[in-house]
Amino acid sequence: MRPGIHPVSRPVVFRDRMAGFRLLTRSTLDAQDTVEWEDGTMYPVVDVDISSASHPFYTGTSRVMDTAGRVERFERRYGRTAPARH
Repeated sequence: MRPGIHPVSRPVVFRDRMAGFRLLTRSTLDAQDTVEWEDGTMYPVVDVDISSASHPFYTGTSRVMDTAGRVERFERRYGRTAPARH
């Protein structure tokens, strides 16, 4: 790799405040705030809105859509369409 053209990768804590989840990993993001990690070292922290700890897909709290019921409701409301003409 050529020196001086790549961003600096450093340890950063990503924090999901809604779920109380923290992840220490390497990143090139700059963060102004710091937080103390479990080993007593201070690391820059980046707050995220959603993570695997709070996303419905990973937590299993997502809703299952009833597609058959939606089709029937649409047909009741608007009726069946006329057959297509050729």
